[in-house]
Amino acid sequence: MTDNNLKLSFSCLQKLIIVLFIMGISINLSAQQPISVVVAGLNHDHVHGILSQYKKGTVNIIGIAEPDKQLQQKFSKLYHLPDSLFFDDLQKLLTAKKPDAVLGYNAVANHLQIVEICAPLGISVMVEKPLAATLEQAKQMEALANKYYIKVLTNYETTWYPSYQDVYNTVSNGGIGQIKRIVAHDGHQGPKEIGCSTDFLSWLTDPVLNGAGALNDFGCYGADLMTWLMHGSKPIAVTAITRHYKTDVYPKVDDDATVLVEYPTATGQIEASWNWPFSIKDLEVFGETGYLHALDKEHINSRMRENIKDAKIAQPLPVPINDPISYLTAVLQHKISGQNDQSSLQYNMIVMEILDAAKRSAATGKRVVL
Repeated sequence: MTDNNLKLSFSCLQKLIIVLFIMGISINLSAQQPISVVVAGLNHDHVHGILSQYKKGTVNIIGIAEPDKQLQQKFSKLYHLPDSLFFDDLQKLLTAKKPDAVLGYNAVANHLQIVEICAPLGISVMVEKPLAATLEQAKQMEALANKYYIKVLTNYETTWYPSYQDVYNTVSNGGIGQIKRIVAHDGHQGPKEIGCSTDFLSWLTDPVLNGAGALNDFGCYGADLMTWLMHGSKPIAVTAITRHYKTDVYPKVDDDATVLVEYPTATGQIEASWNWPFSIKDLEVFGETGYLHALDKEHINSRMRENIKDAKIAQPLPVPINDPISYLTAVLQHKISGQNDQSSLQYNMIVMEILDAAKRSAATGKRVVL
């Protein structure tokens, strides 16, 4: 192509952009710029999600840190991953490669170690829920994030449910009046019963590596959703009961938890269990004038005064709040703040306070005032 042709092509592009601008159509030339990520750990079964995205070409993984050679081989074979991606040590990986963010798919108690390595390097982190195994670990992560000005985010499956966002929008717009009660059911028949991998089970059922059993594993969902719906308000007290039904299957940790979360004007009820007859993630919100029930990720039932009932399917979420990588990309590119939402460090510190209080309440049989 000649210089004249190049000038003509560029001139045509300029004219096209001007025309589109006049028509009210904007072009974001940076919207398609993908971020580069490193995966830390392979012993969390949720890692299949990010590796499936890599296989489809929707995420750019530049390295995987996993000391277990058998896990390296397992996932290399499953997802046709080149040997060059694998490192035994996260610190060494980050010396060789510079990602935009690190994604944690390891034991919850080891999330702190990821942040300890990444924070001084100025690398943001997103971990699988919950933020940490203990409140003390979470406080250390928060201190590092603040010191080095990085993002520390937490990924929950339910964050990307259109039904939950629809419920949140209705509540925020005054559709059912002031919230009076929130009920969150989360869990399944049990991690062993549904076929979780041995590597996943080895830490998920450990009181130190996971911080608890079903209470941490599924109680965090309800705590996060309540914090979000209450716009970051801290509860005034927490009361919890944990049960241990399957002592032969899960000898070290609770497998069922019921948590009451008190707010000045509302009550939250978290029901987290490895004893449900089926997998469940649903959300109920009772207001002064109406009731909303997100039955799953799409379906919503509602009931208002005068027995007015409705059922609908929520509209798909828009980019970038529709999946964790789109969200993380938007946060790192400063298109959204990553604050005061379900993934934010601010809200997840409150989640950790609720879980910590629930553990203390269950242990002592007393209501814990925050």
